Amino acid sequence: MMAGMGDRTSTTNRQANGLRIGMDMVKVADVQGSMDDFGGRFVERLFSPAEQAHALSVPALTARRLAVRFAAKEAAIKAFDLSQAGVSWRELEVVCDERGVSRLRLHGRAAALAGVREARLSLSQAGDHAVAVVLA
Repeated sequence: MMAGMGDRTSTTNRQANGLRIGMDMVKVADVQGSMDDFGGRFVERLFSPAEQAHALSVPALTARRLAVRFAAKEAAIKAFDLSQAGVSWRELEVVCDERGVSRLRLHGRAAALAGVREARLSLSQAGDHAVAVVLA
């Protein structure tokens, strides 16, 4: 057996088992700029009604809350290889359970192509950055 061959085989097997990960980081100022430039159209086009309600419930945190959700959507696009699939941003939705634990819920075409309806999600914010990691 050639050196390293076992490593490639195990990587292929993990991929075949469906382990997928995506990560993205977004500047909160960029999201604020889009909100300033495009107003409600930006928010309505990218975020579900529940995501909008959560973000808008504390005006001082709106850009920060939308930025971390945008990062989650971008991370999902990477994890599920959806960049060229023509899915709607709103088909990727950050939801929180009664304990406040965030999950990524997929709808419509995004769910069909990804083969899952929900994925694990880790969200973080520091300074002017929002970060999300999707694992499925």
